[in-house]
Amino acid sequence: MTAEEIAELRHRRYNATAISIKLVNPDLMIMRVKPDFPRPVHQPGQYGTLGLGYWERRTEGCQLESLAAGDETKVVRRAYSISCSIYSEPGRLMKLEENDWLEFYIVLVRENPDGRVPALTPRLFAMSQGDRIQLGERITGHFTLDPVKPGDSVVFLSTGTGEAPHNYMLWELLRKGHTGKILNACCVRYLRDLGYVETHQALMKQFPNYTYLPLATREPGIAKKVYIQDLITSGELEDQLGAPLDPAKTHVFLCGNPKMIGVPIRDRETGATTYPQPVGVIEVLEGRGFRADVAATKFKGNVHFEEYW
Repeated sequence: MTAEEIAELRHRRYNATAISIKLVNPDLMIMRVKPDFPRPVHQPGQYGTLGLGYWERRTEGCQLESLAAGDETKVVRRAYSISCSIYSEPGRLMKLEENDWLEFYIVLVRENPDGRVPALTPRLFAMSQGDRIQLGERITGHFTLDPVKPGDSVVFLSTGTGEAPHNYMLWELLRKGHTGKILNACCVRYLRDLGYVETHQALMKQFPNYTYLPLATREPGIAKKVYIQDLITSGELEDQLGAPLDPAKTHVFLCGNPKMIGVPIRDRETGATTYPQPVGVIEVLEGRGFRADVAATKFKGNVHFEEYW
């Protein structure tokens, strides 16, 4: 394609600008996107879509891509939960009315084990500040703080960039002066994959009811690899929270790897429940009296989840 044709496609298909790109490490970024239109009304925990044309270049070191005829003029899109850096400056919580952008927390997918070639993230990681992008004009999703009461304990459990919506929901709780205990645990492979760790460490010093628990499963020098399921079964999660996991006044939010979450299959006629293997967090919690949301029947429990792939 010619430079003129690409410029015309960008003009016609893009409606937002990447105003900030922070590389946490070569495979992890925090991006802020400013739309050309008024920022969509939304709630913390919800998701929007980002898109780039197949005509855009890809970052090096990714699975090779072969486009079919005509694909080069198409746009590839993907849904991403909205994230939040929580502070606008050290010690001061962000005020939504003071900015006009949306923040996204994105990991580079270099290769898919099932053979599908990753299309969007290799292009996102080739972007520079000021580049244009497509942003969906609607933000939606059921993963919100709606069920939480002011004094409830709130537990956020995530893997990798699954902490993105939890960051935004945490900001909302702190902004509103939530009085219940809040625990936020994020499990990654290496400590360098914790893009917001300094923010969370500062928040713990500022808010006595908040605890951040980073977990790394492959970090050299860490004596014991702990997974999120282990935290619950060992009792460490309750120790860190400083309160029992009481289904009557605790809400648990899960986001990230589906194997960590373990969404069960429920038979609508018989009521029988089948849990996936290996054992996920939902099975562990439901064994302790919790109930997960059921999308098919619109049942709202006290375990809420958002799978990331």
